[in-house]
Amino acid sequence: MKNAEELKTLVREKYSQIALQQSEGDTASCCGCGCDTNEVYNIMSDDYTRLEGYEPDADLGLGCGIPTEYAGLKPGQVVVDLGSGAGNDVFVARSVVGDKGHVTGVDFAQPMLDKARANKAKLGFENVDFRLGEIEALPLPDAYADVVISNCVLNLVPDKQMAFAEILRVLKPGGYFCISDVVASGELPAKVREAAEMYAGCVSGAIPRSAYLEVIARAGFQGVAVKKEKPILVPDEILERYLTPDEIVAFRSSGAGVFSVTVVGLKSPSAEQLEQACCSGDCCA
Repeated sequence: MKNAEELKTLVREKYSQIALQQSEGDTASCCGCGCDTNEVYNIMSDDYTRLEGYEPDADLGLGCGIPTEYAGLKPGQVVVDLGSGAGNDVFVARSVVGDKGHVTGVDFAQPMLDKARANKAKLGFENVDFRLGEIEALPLPDAYADVVISNCVLNLVPDKQMAFAEILRVLKPGGYFCISDVVASGELPAKVREAAEMYAGCVSGAIPRSAYLEVIARAGFQGVAVKKEKPILVPDEILERYLTPDEIVAFRSSGAGVFSVTVVGLKSPSAEQLEQACCSGDCCA
């Protein structure tokens, strides 16, 4: 497996290519591969079209959940979206927090920021901004946000402990995060874990569910709860790029796989917040 900087470069290049191709109107390819239902980058995405604030040009199909469904957003809140891409979750969140709230998107791929800012300009929103930055060193002050959201991004960050430490730092006391992400169950085949495409596609970067939740707890969050979990089926057509037919059969029968989870956690919560979090989900910490 590549080192941390090489992984960041890989992900930045892959997602920059996706943004550039989408901006050019090339909906038939993502990173040079056919962007059909078997594409690594969009096998996990959920349907946003029913949500208020949905902007089709901002939806590149790169998520693995809908974090705003469980974020409990309220009018007037300050929200940060990590790995905001073309702005899909930002614009959905903005529809909830309203004109008196504010939503900041952070992404480290300049072409994604360019696309998000073009979408913002088209929509004419004044209370939305997009910033260039890495999740392990967010370009935001301490105690900036009421809520942090993210969609299928944290698994791509090599230093997840630093990422959650930064989320804690930028949240206000009593603030919380709601993140949809990918975790693993069992041992993924070595050929899959070492494949660059599978890492950028959020599969081989997934760590075990228990390890993921432990990272969050170590960062200092309380009331950590899993609100939703769903299995992600990696089609045989993708696995055939890396595994022999016998290896695919062995993988399927091993019980190993990847799951999308939507997780919440609170910073310095009140007793009432903590009770609500643990009573309304699978409370883990």
